[in-house]
Amino acid sequence: MSELIDNSAQRVRTLKSVIQRLHAGEDPEQVRGALRELVRQTDHTEIIQMEQELIAGGMPVEEIQSMCDLHSQVTREVLVQLAPAPLPAGHPAETMRRENEALRAAAARLNEALNRMIQMPGDADASAAVLDCRQAVNDLQDIDKHYQRKENLLFTFLEKHGFTGPSKVMWAKDDEVRALLKKLDAELRRPDRTITTWKLLAATTGAAAVNAINEMIYKEERILIPICLERFTDDEWAQIWASSPRYGWCLVEPGREYRPFEGAAANTSAAKDGVALPTGTLAIGQLIGIFSTLPVDITFVDSEDRVAFFSEGPNRIFARSRAIIGRKVQNCHPPRSVEVVERILSDFREGRQNVAEFWIHLKGQFVHIRYFAVRDEQGTYLGTLEVTQEVTRIRELQGERRLLEYAEPAAAGSR
Repeated sequence: MSELIDNSAQRVRTLKSVIQRLHAGEDPEQVRGALRELVRQTDHTEIIQMEQELIAGGMPVEEIQSMCDLHSQVTREVLVQLAPAPLPAGHPAETMRRENEALRAAAARLNEALNRMIQMPGDADASAAVLDCRQAVNDLQDIDKHYQRKENLLFTFLEKHGFTGPSKVMWAKDDEVRALLKKLDAELRRPDRTITTWKLLAATTGAAAVNAINEMIYKEERILIPICLERFTDDEWAQIWASSPRYGWCLVEPGREYRPFEGAAANTSAAKDGVALPTGTLAIGQLIGIFSTLPVDITFVDSEDRVAFFSEGPNRIFARSRAIIGRKVQNCHPPRSVEVVERILSDFREGRQNVAEFWIHLKGQFVHIRYFAVRDEQGTYLGTLEVTQEVTRIRELQGERRLLEYAEPAAAGSR
């Protein structure tokens, strides 16, 4: 066909035009063939740029989300497969890679158990295969920690470097994996299944979960992690490293070789003076102590919808990373909930509402979530305050307590 397209901008345009044929319904094999003829090779940056241009051109994010697995499948033959850069043990990207190795192994164990289930004769006992599936799924559900660090840390810094596509597309695919694992876990616990229904579960939900996990591992290894390593500064990696323990680790523990330089991840004020308020003056240390002691979690989003502040109590209900400061709050939520966030902010900004209230059951706790419109004395909208509180014990209180009674002794060294 045409001569090889070497210019990066031209390659992106060509990638986009060929992928648009895929969205128009053309057979993936024909699209793959066209890519082989038009583009000899491309890299992770151009794949992300191509998807961002599709979004900028008006293609709905939901459509790209639904097709992104096909994107990766038809571009694999032309995507440059560079050897991963060596990293010190414990570097956030190195930990992500090791977690992916563990996830890939767990997905393989699940796939092997599912295949055994599919191949069973009609009178077989499926209990052993079911147990193996449940053990593998239990391991794989640890993937939520891996995804949370990616969504709240890597995506945040990618957006600061001008790459918004991954957070718009990958987050929804992460949620698909979470939903598939949750559904598979629930179905594997049902006692009323026959061999036929076990086989059907293995061939549908089970196979879909394994495929979705492996597809995301591929996207992270070949596209997401390389571009993060290419763009992030040492200071940004240090901030990611400092914030990562809030979300936990997936199947492996991080190494101890990587230690960012002293103070790299610090994001605290050096101000010595107090903060003068209408009702008193507080030193910076006192303010930090107060916000760390409050029995509620607080997050403030300014009038431009950017996260400006959050409290850092010892038992936050929803983890926060300092990396989200300055990030658009819409990008801090999974795509399925962005519409609700937008409506609350719009109603507050336009003065239609002042409070939005929710309550949910979460990991055995009853959580009360309230959003308040913050306005100045003239009524000008300043932003939105989120207040979250675990109220299980409060809901159970009865009668009165008028005499001093401590629940338990204070821990040594506590405030």
